[in-house]
Amino acid sequence: MPTFITKKPKNFAKDDSSTSECQKVIGLHPFEVLHSYVGKANHLSHNLNHQLKDFIQSVLEKVDVQINGERPWDIQIHNDDLYQRVITQGSLGLGEAYVEGWWDCPQLDELFARILRGRLQDRIGCNNLASWLIILKTKLRNLQTFSRSFQVGKVHYDLGNDLYQAMLDSRLNYSCGYWRDADDLETAQEAKLNLICQKLQLQPGMSLLDIGCGWGSLMKYAAEKYGVSCVGITISQEQIELGQQLCAGLPIEFLLQDYRQLQGRFERVVSVGMFEHVGYKNYRQFMQVVANCLKEDGLFLLHTIGNRYSVTYGERWIDKYIFPNGMLPSLVQIFRATEKLFVTEDLQNFGSDYDRTLMAWLENFESHWQELQPKYGEQFYRHWKYYLCMMAGSFRARNIQLWQIVFSKKGILGGYQSVR
Repeated sequence: MPTFITKKPKNFAKDDSSTSECQKVIGLHPFEVLHSYVGKANHLSHNLNHQLKDFIQSVLEKVDVQINGERPWDIQIHNDDLYQRVITQGSLGLGEAYVEGWWDCPQLDELFARILRGRLQDRIGCNNLASWLIILKTKLRNLQTFSRSFQVGKVHYDLGNDLYQAMLDSRLNYSCGYWRDADDLETAQEAKLNLICQKLQLQPGMSLLDIGCGWGSLMKYAAEKYGVSCVGITISQEQIELGQQLCAGLPIEFLLQDYRQLQGRFERVVSVGMFEHVGYKNYRQFMQVVANCLKEDGLFLLHTIGNRYSVTYGERWIDKYIFPNGMLPSLVQIFRATEKLFVTEDLQNFGSDYDRTLMAWLENFESHWQELQPKYGEQFYRHWKYYLCMMAGSFRARNIQLWQIVFSKKGILGGYQSVR
């Protein structure tokens, strides 16, 4: 094989004591040069990984988590490049690395609870360029326009009814259960439905609009138990097809449409687990639509996951892989959107109940995995487990909340009698 230089130029300065560094490099075969630089790069990368590991371990120790420890919430590292990935990509890199098998944790939900309770996300990987670009994009663009509103339906809610039937309760409630007097998921979800109906003070013959109705669990319960007629909207074709079967014979109508297309007037309006898809640029418009649809003496109940502080963006991994264009509102953002439209009659926070709900979903998902595996595959298993455990840990840490808020248009004369 030839080399770059086979003999010295005539007037090349001779150095008997040593060969110049330039000669050492130039005189090598190209592959040897490449191998030399790769070796140096690997050495530098190894040193960097070691330094980053020490830094991340020092941060994790604050919440009693160890790298490659023996407790169920300790993180097990299979690829040392994880440390650089987390520092440069933040939560997105952490989630993608888990799905790709770079790390594991037997009790993933508890790991997230400890990290979030200790606010470690504010110290690791939160100020990278990609995160700032996401924030800038949400400031400049409306990511939840009408034309984009059906994306989450196709990506998430249309994954397959078999998945949700395996994971959820028999009524297919895909929102937080109410566990105050419940010992199992079925009872907790029925208690949540009854709580909503009581807060709305439903009476036979009333009309109820359900914005984000899912498979119709609330409408079916309200029609059967309280004698009301219902209209529900969703952006999922799969939900409508199954929901119509489940609610057959009842005064219930399903519509495949965005909330901005709503028409008609109703005595009661409810929205359960849908406001997280609206986006901060559209909160006011959403509330105006509700006000237009609600009769003057009506009640509106909003059931939503919420943030402790106001943001304009969603969690990056969740946004990319679970709920595209989603984000969690704060109370400030909600109440600002309702100014001069509604009077707040009641507010309840039972976010810790979502932890138990999500863990029940995870148990159901894992117990049915052998049936689901041929269709969805092993990567989906890690993907879905990560989603459920991240959310459960977030609620356990009280990092995010679950609110039920009751509104009236002008205020209830004599006061609103709350229900718990």
